[in-house]
Amino acid sequence: MPKTVVPEVSSNPGLKRDIGLIGLVWTSTGSIIGSGWLFGALFAAQAAGTAALLSWGIGALAVIVLAFVHAELGAMYPVAGGTARFPHYAFGSAAGASFGWFSWLQAVATAPIEVMASLNYLSVHADWVQTEKNHLTAAGYGLAVAFMAFFVLVNFLGIRWLAHTNSAATWWKVAVPVLTIIVLAATVFHGSNFGHGGFAPFGTQGVLSAISTSGIIFALLGFEQADQLAGESRNPARDIPRAVIGSILLGALIYLALQVVFIGALPQSAFTHGWADLTFADKAGPFAGLALSAGLSWLAALIYIDAVVSPTGTGLIYTTAASRVSYGLSRNGYVPEVFERTTRRGVPWFSLFFAFVVGLIIFLPFPTWQKLVGFVTSASVLMYAGAPLAFGCLRRQDPDRQRPYRLPGGMFWAPVAFIVANLIIYWAGWDTLWRLGLAIVLGYVLLGGSALLKLNPRVPHMDWRSAQWLPVYLVGMGVISWQGGYCSTGPAATVSCGATGALPLWWDMVTIAAFSLLIYFWAYSVRLPDAEAHEYIGAQEYEGPADAPPTR
Repeated sequence: MPKTVVPEVSSNPGLKRDIGLIGLVWTSTGSIIGSGWLFGALFAAQAAGTAALLSWGIGALAVIVLAFVHAELGAMYPVAGGTARFPHYAFGSAAGASFGWFSWLQAVATAPIEVMASLNYLSVHADWVQTEKNHLTAAGYGLAVAFMAFFVLVNFLGIRWLAHTNSAATWWKVAVPVLTIIVLAATVFHGSNFGHGGFAPFGTQGVLSAISTSGIIFALLGFEQADQLAGESRNPARDIPRAVIGSILLGALIYLALQVVFIGALPQSAFTHGWADLTFADKAGPFAGLALSAGLSWLAALIYIDAVVSPTGTGLIYTTAASRVSYGLSRNGYVPEVFERTTRRGVPWFSLFFAFVVGLIIFLPFPTWQKLVGFVTSASVLMYAGAPLAFGCLRRQDPDRQRPYRLPGGMFWAPVAFIVANLIIYWAGWDTLWRLGLAIVLGYVLLGGSALLKLNPRVPHMDWRSAQWLPVYLVGMGVISWQGGYCSTGPAATVSCGATGALPLWWDMVTIAAFSLLIYFWAYSVRLPDAEAHEYIGAQEYEGPADAPPTR
């Protein structure tokens, strides 16, 4: 048997701890303020009317609960690709591999969706980019390749260059929505719009479905990016909680204000066919359309520019995240060892290149922004569900570890956060979830192939006992969704997507809550023994060079 050669430190120097608090905050904020601000207010209003304000509030509260859980875990375990690895520490390799795959799916698909958003707006002035059905032309695909290559180039310059580039872009990305809020509120605000058709013209189901299917959760995604870069933070104990919590609060405030001014600025002509069919000038999207209808051509031009800059900045960050998650998966032994290779600048070069190639492939089956957004949202919230499960277990398995941030009432909030994540998944609709199920099966085939071919010398021991709840969880969520009343494009009662509608409103949410608690406490009861959990944590807690330990 050939001997495994371990590379010297000089040939694979590891990640560099070069990013500070502002870089982390702007990394998460830059991920939150992306293409979601350009589309979310319109889709939410179409689904819920004025009650979209309530949808944003519920969505923000749900994501904040998840963010607090991630804040404690990210500060405790400052590792690259943290969201993919917390379940690994608590439940071992079988569960860790699964949630790692969910995390990578979410990250690798987000960069293409942001590029699609940029190209959609760019096509208003360059009709050669897309066809009339908003599909990419050959020239448009070439431009998409250029965007993705730009993300890779900036990442190859190292995390410090990335932080500086992203910080500059994020100042712009925050400034344009804030300016839009101020200008529209001061010039074309009609308070009577908020009473059009009643507060909730589509009822409770419209309010709840808007959270998952209208871009609200998608818009608020990204707070976990500080966790993904924890292995490169100068002071993770202090900075990770502040970055996670601060970014989601800032993002939620901006999005809620955008929804308010969007509704207030609607011209009466937009309501001709009701909330569900709001219409605007040009192809530009909601805010550019409002600016044009109000005669604010200069603001419309600024939004056109931002429609390229803002999604591009978010795509840049998610390219980074995808490479760090696959780096972490390799550290856990799930994927080939080559994903750990780093340049002298501390960049995981093969992970980055692989994310680039897969991102280009994703453009082919998902040719439009609208077709990709639902998939990314459902994969994201499934990834988030692993953190609350791991949270309660790690409180018991690793009680003596320093917790720079300790969530008050954590053992209460962890199961609540798990229920919240599962409700968001359920509201996404059956037609979204069955497609996600196919991607999950594909992931198991790929991860199993890596293990069988022994492409990583760290062959993980599959802790099946500690993951016995996982197949029941995945199949159970699918069955409840199938029997429920939600589709990605509206209630199952009015839209055909395969959902039976057998579970009536409210009883379906009671079912989700009861099922979530069953899975949570089942997982808690079969968690890894403390000693085994400590082995996993101790073996992979720190990725950096030996002469530069992380600040605690």
